[in-house]
Amino acid sequence: QVHLVESGGGLVQAGGSLRLSCAVSGTIRSINAMGWYRQAPGKQRELVATINSGGTTNYQGSVKGRFTISRDSAKNTVYLQMNSLKPEDTAVYYCNAEVRNRLWGPYSNYWGQGTQVTVSS
Repeated sequence: QVHLVESGGGLVQAGGSLRLSCAVSGTIRSINAMGWYRQAPGKQRELVATINSGGTTNYQGSVKGRFTISRDSAKNTVYLQMNSLKPEDTAVYYCNAEVRNRLWGPYSNYWGQGTQVTVSS
């Protein structure tokens, strides 16, 4: 009953910007960490950025200073502002959220379908 939907991907030239959004819907008691991951062709899925419920952020080294993750708790939405994009940023970007849908118990990880980001030279 938890659904994550990404938006904002597309094609952009090197040096350009994109803003990704991910809205979480369904039966939600609370959300702990939210984050963005990406997977380029032939490579492992890797962390891009995460943000916990207190606002603490974590970035992969190659995007630090260029990307900014943020969240709107009232809307159950996480964002990724991507500036100074490089061709090596090309990948499918996946949204992730740790969601608890009951009053007590563990959080479970949920993933979006992914959105393609392509950066041309």
